[in-house]
Amino acid sequence: MDIAANDDAGVGTRALVFALVALACGHMLSTLLRTIPAVSLDLMAADFHLEPQALASFTSVYPFAFAAAQIPVGAAMDRFGVRPVSLSLLAGTVVGAIASGFATGPESFAVGQVLLGIATSGMLMCPMTLAAKQLSAARFGLWSGAILSIGNVGMLLSSSPLAFVVDHYGWRAGFWIAGLAGVAVALAVFLLVPSQPAEHKDDSSPLKQMIEVLRLGLSYQLRGLIALALVSLATSLVLRGLWGGPWLMEIKGLSRVEAGNQLGAFTLAMILGPLCIGMIDRKLGRRRELVAASHLTGAILLALMALGAPNYPVSALFGVSVMPPQYDFALFVLIGLATSAQPLIFGMSRQLVDAQTAGKALAAVNLAFFLGAALMQSITGAVAALAGLPAVLLFMATGLTIGSLIFLAYTSRPPAIN
Repeated sequence: MDIAANDDAGVGTRALVFALVALACGHMLSTLLRTIPAVSLDLMAADFHLEPQALASFTSVYPFAFAAAQIPVGAAMDRFGVRPVSLSLLAGTVVGAIASGFATGPESFAVGQVLLGIATSGMLMCPMTLAAKQLSAARFGLWSGAILSIGNVGMLLSSSPLAFVVDHYGWRAGFWIAGLAGVAVALAVFLLVPSQPAEHKDDSSPLKQMIEVLRLGLSYQLRGLIALALVSLATSLVLRGLWGGPWLMEIKGLSRVEAGNQLGAFTLAMILGPLCIGMIDRKLGRRRELVAASHLTGAILLALMALGAPNYPVSALFGVSVMPPQYDFALFVLIGLATSAQPLIFGMSRQLVDAQTAGKALAAVNLAFFLGAALMQSITGAVAALAGLPAVLLFMATGLTIGSLIFLAYTSRPPAIN
């Protein structure tokens, strides 16, 4: 009987792993779609008769829609379950990808981006929610890092492979391929994710839930974490998903595929980073210091990249007109590792509040991650238009520094739990 029970437990564990991987592939698709402009912004802008900086501002509607949909999608998962919500979001993702691929101008492209922002808003929450319901706290910590790493594979696909597709078939093909991938992921979710009864944990309106999440996010306990979350994920996503390609192609003179190769290495670092930082965290046991040090290191590395532009101090120091692409390659890898501490921020949010508000604390941090990405994407478009790409990198470095200092100030002592 014990053997049979163990066999049943093994089957159950394998089924859960397959379900989590299937849902995490939805997050992978989300990161792929979010980062398509990084290697095709110039071609898209030419098609739409816009400057790349102006089109970058249009693309910011994606993360704004993404952030706005966080709370309603979370409420829907409580009421209807992970599986039906995930399938609905994947259907919307396919529609949004097709709409973006057939866009004829900036306005119709923005409509497609809004659809994609709403549809992909729950792609991270779906596997996180299933893991939180099915796993112990220790195993949830492991899987949260694994889910983020699987999701970042989407950015790996949007580096050299997407650059090849764009060069040979045009930027629209990237969205059409993503639409086909959405169908495949939906089929995997349909087959592998179990149906579970709705829990009806919170029957309050989405507006009331939003107010509660915002109140908690502004509370003393989470203020430092929220300040850092606003710039943490935003820096890596905006650099990888928007400005990394133009920096390498316009400032460093690389071809699209060469730029894609460098962005691929950046993405590999972002895939390995959460797992590496998680292991360092368990070994050191000094989470606050590790989170602050990694983000401050990322700020320094971004500044060094910016200062390697033509006629900037690092280039002048080495007596060259511009630092070579190998310099940026090394910095991209190090930045990818240094800015991969998001699972630790999720973990700290659960430590700083009581069990009754842990879910809302996670929602507040998740909202800050993607609202910050939306704000940084739109603001850096204006910065690029006014002052150029080196100023964009310096702006992001400054944001990381300020966010890290606020984080240190508000987490200097453990706050009282209300």
